[in-house]
Amino acid sequence: MALPNVDVLFGETPEAPALTKGELSTRFDNLMSAIDNVPSRTLGPQDVVNAFQEGRGIDFTPQPTNAFGMLSKTLQAPELVKGMSADALASVTEALTQLKSQQPDLVKDLSLTSPLASGLVAFDLEAPSKLIAPRPTPLRNRIARRKGIGTSHRFKVISGFTGTGTGGVGNIHPGIADTTQTNFAPSGAGNSLYYARGPKISYAGYDKTVPYSQFSVSDQVTWSAQYAGQGFQDIRQLSRTSLLYSSMLLEERMLLMGRGTASGFLGALAAPTGLALTARSAGAGETAITGVSTNIYVKVTSDAGDFGQSVLTSAVNVAPSTQVVDVTCTLPAGATGVRVYVSTGSSDPGDAARWYAGRSGTSTFTIQGALPTAGTAASTVVADTSAYANGYDGMLAVCTGSESGYVNRLNSALSTANPGSEFQTAFAALYDAVKADPDRVLMNGSDRKQLSDALKSGAANNGYRINLTQNELTGVTLGDVVTSLVNEVTGKTVAVEVHPWMPQGNAPIISDTLPIPDTEISDVWAVYNVQDLMGIDWPVNQFAFESSSYWFGTLLCYAPGFNGAVTGIKKV
Repeated sequence: MALPNVDVLFGETPEAPALTKGELSTRFDNLMSAIDNVPSRTLGPQDVVNAFQEGRGIDFTPQPTNAFGMLSKTLQAPELVKGMSADALASVTEALTQLKSQQPDLVKDLSLTSPLASGLVAFDLEAPSKLIAPRPTPLRNRIARRKGIGTSHRFKVISGFTGTGTGGVGNIHPGIADTTQTNFAPSGAGNSLYYARGPKISYAGYDKTVPYSQFSVSDQVTWSAQYAGQGFQDIRQLSRTSLLYSSMLLEERMLLMGRGTASGFLGALAAPTGLALTARSAGAGETAITGVSTNIYVKVTSDAGDFGQSVLTSAVNVAPSTQVVDVTCTLPAGATGVRVYVSTGSSDPGDAARWYAGRSGTSTFTIQGALPTAGTAASTVVADTSAYANGYDGMLAVCTGSESGYVNRLNSALSTANPGSEFQTAFAALYDAVKADPDRVLMNGSDRKQLSDALKSGAANNGYRINLTQNELTGVTLGDVVTSLVNEVTGKTVAVEVHPWMPQGNAPIISDTLPIPDTEISDVWAVYNVQDLMGIDWPVNQFAFESSSYWFGTLLCYAPGFNGAVTGIKKV
């Protein structure tokens, strides 16, 4: 910045004569020296307040905090006191005092709830949202994934030959003598020759064709959602992440519980048969039925797990009074349990008033407590949803289906007298049938707990004991869990694993590999995909971002007879 001319600062004025150049220079030098010698000081907030209070005489006494106080102080202003008569000022003050009692808002302070109930406060929102939804996919992570082509996967199976005892092929005695003559010509063919040789062996086999299916799920993020979420979360990123996990979780559930209707698959489940109701007195731990008008009417379906159920049975009724009612039926092979729908009335009110009462992993269910009066109505079960044209048979369907090596529906709790005996029976049956030596048993969490408790609480069980040393008398860890079963036939340790989505009451017995050399089967279970899971972002043609997943494939089991299942485990 340019300094002012010294003539302007110290030049001639009417009160002072003109100065010489030397006098002007001297005065300017004195001014600059005085400026350089001024003491320096840093002002803080309180210094500024003090400067206003002391230097300018401003009154910083506490200010009114509500409307009444502000108006009262205004009436005391010197301008109003001088401009109004004493009577007029007193009249206004009196009116304000009366208004104070009539208008409570005049005396409200600024607080957390005034003048707004929500307060004049910041919103402590933590970004982004927390993604705590469970997403385990143990089967998808374990099962081999291979490249497929075309519209189906095909393979040929030699299921037995003479001496294996499998595939329906009988045994023959190989003994011969020098005079033994055997003819290999087909029956009825001419020019058949007999040679000195042993009898001819036989084979059994079949072709297997497993069709591919297409799968996809989609999501949409509107522009308003995306842009309004800026500064908090990337909604498109959340959508894509959720779409990926949703696709993987749905595939996991299909790998476990899927059922297909195409050729080669097991198809839809039949409805239960032999439905019967029995009223009885409530037992220990049971609650007598309430809300019954006259009769109870029941229909049931075969449960297929997460994807659906069979069609409904016909209604059966009973008059229970204040008792409980046992529902019994016969389930078809492959059902994971039974779903029960209940209504009440002097006559059947129909499916629109028949409500879902629950499911059971066995073929029995006990109706107790308050009857349902809302929820899912039986009228929504208008068609079979247990199997799908665009789907395949999952592991439960294979392990409980017609080609399984062993299936036992207990319809009871696991044994406490001889814990694990149900699985030992299965191991023995599988070994007898095809010399199978399973690798894993998959269980629902409550069923595995029941097995662990059976090991510890069996009255006749001497194979489990807790030993405590002196230094363990405090801080003892209680509880134990069955992690494996020793196959009493082969001596192999079979892992016991909880699957997070396993329907209660079902325990498939899985072979991952075959105990036979040179089978050309490296994995008993495999996923073949023409196109493995991929994501697609659709072109934007409206005010939204749209995405889809897509995969094209199937699950196949090369050796279903080497797998089995224990089902109908009653929950305790």
